[in-house]
Amino acid sequence: MKAKKMADQQARQNNSHITDNSRNAQNARLVSRLRGGSTDTFTIMRELNICRPGARICDLRNAGYVIYTQLITLEDEWGRTHPRIAFYTLLAEPLEPFVQ
Repeated sequence: MKAKKMADQQARQNNSHITDNSRNAQNARLVSRLRGGSTDTFTIMRELNICRPGARICDLRNAGYVIYTQLITLEDEWGRTHPRIAFYTLLAEPLEPFVQ
């Protein structure tokens, strides 16, 4: 089981092409994702390779993005239920593009 999990993680990493983990790169990925629709903490962590989504949301809000947060209950990939997971929706963007 451990070998399969490791292989799955490596496959996801190789397929993601996300190698730049600077704050700016993470913020850019997150803005792009939010423009495509609402998303939750688990998805941000898994698909965008952002370990602290709340910190990046804070960066974006400080830059003028209006982001609505709803707390929801989600089940993780192992079937465990997690209450109070953040679900983010981009409501408005600043007039100036994000630069930090």
